[in-house]
Amino acid sequence: MTPEQIVKSLPPRTKIVIITGGEPTIFNLNPLVDELHMLDIQVHLETSGGFPIQGELNWITLSPKKWRHPIPSALVRADEFKFIIETEEDIDFYWKLIQMPNYTEDRPIWLHPEWSQHKNSKVLEAICEAVKDGEGRYRAGWQLHKCYGVDLLDKRSRPLVPLGGDYKRGF
Repeated sequence: MTPEQIVKSLPPRTKIVIITGGEPTIFNLNPLVDELHMLDIQVHLETSGGFPIQGELNWITLSPKKWRHPIPSALVRADEFKFIIETEEDIDFYWKLIQMPNYTEDRPIWLHPEWSQHKNSKVLEAICEAVKDGEGRYRAGWQLHKCYGVDLLDKRSRPLVPLGGDYKRGF
């Protein structure tokens, strides 16, 4: 879809658009972001941080992936972080990925269980312990769109990509 087609498909009174899914930063987002801003719509981005972030975005959630680590310029632009936790070790793994000389702890770090692990007591306990013992650094989160099945309800949704992405296609 072109940026114009995307804008025309939005429901009336849209105030915020979140660009996510796959890895949106492999595309030039400037034309879409500009179209949305012309209509006074805020634009939020969710990215792995593995590619340069383009555009004047209102909020950036950086959700690092094991298959492509975040680049420094993306880490600096992040307003918050979201770690998808598949194993108990993932919390420390991702924490180390976002460390940089100018890191400030005023940006929230959300810990979400990976959906296939959302009932795994070890993963849930690791998240709870990290929130309690993390000196205020972590917050527990949940991928509510998975509970509601919104991907299944939207005819524009594409099939899910396997956990870890598709290296051949760049995401």
